[in-house]
Amino acid sequence: MALDLTEIALRLAVALAAGAAIGIDREIKKRPAGLQTHALVSIGAALAVLAVVASSPSADAFSRAVQGIVTGIGFVGAGVIMQYERERRVEGLTTAASIWTAAALGMAAGAGQILLVAAGLAAIILVLVAGGWIEAWMERRGLGNDEKH
Repeated sequence: MALDLTEIALRLAVALAAGAAIGIDREIKKRPAGLQTHALVSIGAALAVLAVVASSPSADAFSRAVQGIVTGIGFVGAGVIMQYERERRVEGLTTAASIWTAAALGMAAGAGQILLVAAGLAAIILVLVAGGWIEAWMERRGLGNDEKH
């Protein structure tokens, strides 16, 4: 399927905006991976999907590309997770998960699934914002765990 320049630019812009939106939340919360990381992960995933989609591949080639992105992004996410055995705590799990979701949004944008990106981004932002409020509320009442984001 041949994509015109406008369609390619739109899909990349959607990927950029989605990744940046997640990254802004991580920046505000002063987490290890912020706006640039999330935007680049999302754009990179979109580019990989666009490269496959634009070359008229089979569904099998598309599936392999998505599998490769999902596997590869796990290594990036692993880089932000820190385990402190003495204190029995782990930091960076939410940031790693947000990197993974930025890649998923990028893949959806690259595939032209703009409504899926919008719905997914809304759900992710809801979790990052409301989830933080709920965790803080639980922590104040002694119900939270020791996980750091």
